[in-house]
Amino acid sequence: MPRISKAEAELTLDEPVIEGRYAELDGFIVGFETHKADLDPGALFAGLPDDRCQSPHWGVVVTGKVVFRYADHDEVYRAGDAYYGAPGHLPLIFAGTELIEFSPTEALERTMAVVGRNLAATAQAPA
Repeated sequence: MPRISKAEAELTLDEPVIEGRYAELDGFIVGFETHKADLDPGALFAGLPDDRCQSPHWGVVVTGKVVFRYADHDEVYRAGDAYYGAPGHLPLIFAGTELIEFSPTEALERTMAVVGRNLAATAQAPA
């Protein structure tokens, strides 16, 4: 059975707002995320259907809180909660939050390709 620990997962993101360690396990990306600052990344999903994340996620909130905003409601998950985030959400993350999250590789990669393009465009925009 495949397995990974946070210490073994590759440090993929080390930004002022997030540290992310990720590994692929049998068709799923396992993410160990530590959020260092409040983050509303909603604008980064522009260009996806309904301008919302299209990847499902299963996860556990280790510390802190995460909110998944849907068109008609919000779902709030706190430390100790296991969760399922359906496609069509926008995450809202808070400083001090640690998550362990599982996402289907193909769906997450399609979503992150759009997020990456939006990040690059934001970085190139004049201040």
